[in-house]
Amino acid sequence: MRISNIIGLNGKAIANQYILTHDNGDKYFQSYDSIIAVKKANGDILLDEKSWNFSSTTAKYRNVFLNETTKGTQKKIDAGIYKLANLNSEA
Repeated sequence: MRISNIIGLNGKAIANQYILTHDNGDKYFQSYDSIIAVKKANGDILLDEKSWNFSSTTAKYRNVFLNETTKGTQKKIDAGIYKLANLNSEA
Protein backbone atom coordinates (compact mmCIF):
# COMPACT_ATOMS: atom_id res chain seq x y z
CA MET A 1 0.00 0.00 0.00
CA ARG A 2 1.17 3.53 -0.79
CA ILE A 3 0.20 6.55 1.34
CA SER A 4 0.43 10.19 0.28
CA ASN A 5 -0.97 13.50 1.46
CA ILE A 6 -3.61 15.22 -0.63
CA ILE A 7 -2.03 18.12 -2.48
CA GLY A 8 -3.72 21.51 -2.11
CA LEU A 9 -4.26 24.12 -4.78
CA ASN A 10 -1.02 25.77 -3.69
CA GLY A 11 0.88 22.59 -4.59
CA LYS A 12 1.71 21.74 -0.98
CA ALA A 13 0.83 18.58 0.95
CA ILE A 14 -2.19 18.98 3.24
CA ALA A 15 -1.63 17.75 6.79
CA ASN A 16 -3.93 14.99 8.08
CA GLN A 17 -5.57 14.39 4.66
CA TYR A 18 -4.35 11.22 2.95
CA ILE A 19 -4.84 9.05 -0.10
CA LEU A 20 -4.01 5.40 0.44
CA THR A 21 -3.52 3.36 -2.72
CA HIS A 22 -3.84 -0.40 -2.26
CA ASP A 23 -1.91 -2.81 -4.47
CA ASN A 24 -5.25 -4.02 -5.91
CA GLY A 25 -6.02 -0.52 -7.27
CA ASP A 26 -8.50 0.59 -4.58
CA LYS A 27 -7.97 4.18 -3.39
CA TYR A 28 -8.98 5.41 0.05
CA PHE A 29 -9.43 8.96 1.30
CA GLN A 30 -8.55 9.28 4.98
CA SER A 31 -9.13 12.44 7.02
CA TYR A 32 -7.24 12.35 10.31
CA ASP A 33 -7.97 8.83 11.65
CA SER A 34 -11.14 8.10 9.66
CA ILE A 35 -11.62 6.52 6.25
CA ILE A 36 -14.10 8.81 4.46
CA ALA A 37 -14.37 7.33 0.97
CA VAL A 38 -13.14 4.45 -1.14
CA LYS A 39 -12.80 4.35 -4.92
CA LYS A 40 -12.82 0.65 -5.72
CA ALA A 41 -10.75 -0.56 -8.66
CA ASN A 42 -14.00 -1.75 -10.28
CA GLY A 43 -15.39 1.82 -10.26
CA ASP A 44 -17.67 1.52 -7.21
CA ILE A 45 -17.59 4.35 -4.67
CA LEU A 46 -18.18 3.73 -0.96
CA LEU A 47 -18.64 6.50 1.61
CA ASP A 48 -18.49 6.15 5.36
CA GLU A 49 -22.05 6.40 6.63
CA LYS A 50 -21.11 8.53 9.65
CA SER A 51 -18.08 10.53 8.49
CA TRP A 52 -18.59 11.24 4.77
CA ASN A 53 -19.75 14.81 5.50
CA PHE A 54 -18.41 15.25 9.03
CA SER A 55 -16.99 18.77 8.72
CA SER A 56 -16.22 21.49 6.19
CA THR A 57 -12.59 20.31 6.08
CA THR A 58 -13.64 16.72 5.44
CA ALA A 59 -16.05 17.90 2.74
CA LYS A 60 -13.43 20.10 1.09
CA TYR A 61 -10.90 17.30 0.64
CA ARG A 62 -13.53 14.63 -0.08
CA ASN A 63 -14.63 16.89 -2.92
CA VAL A 64 -11.04 16.97 -4.17
CA PHE A 65 -10.80 13.17 -3.92
CA LEU A 66 -14.10 12.61 -5.78
CA ASN A 67 -13.69 15.63 -8.08
CA GLU A 68 -17.20 16.93 -7.35
CA THR A 69 -19.23 19.08 -4.96
CA THR A 70 -21.04 17.96 -1.82
CA LYS A 71 -24.32 18.54 -3.68
CA GLY A 72 -23.17 16.22 -6.46
CA THR A 73 -22.11 13.59 -3.92
CA GLN A 74 -25.50 13.78 -2.17
CA LYS A 75 -27.32 13.33 -5.49
CA LYS A 76 -25.28 10.19 -6.20
CA ILE A 77 -26.03 8.82 -2.71
CA ASP A 78 -29.74 9.51 -3.20
CA ALA A 79 -29.67 7.82 -6.63
CA GLY A 80 -27.89 4.76 -5.23
CA ILE A 81 -24.77 5.34 -7.31
CA TYR A 82 -22.64 5.74 -4.19
CA LYS A 83 -23.08 3.29 -1.32
CA LEU A 84 -22.91 4.21 2.37
CA ALA A 85 -21.06 1.73 4.58
CA ASN A 86 -19.28 1.49 7.90
CA LEU A 87 -15.68 2.01 6.74
CA ASN A 88 -14.34 2.53 10.26
CA SER A 89 -15.53 -0.49 12.18
CA GLU A 90 -13.49 -1.41 15.20
CA ALA A 91 -11.85 -4.81 15.14
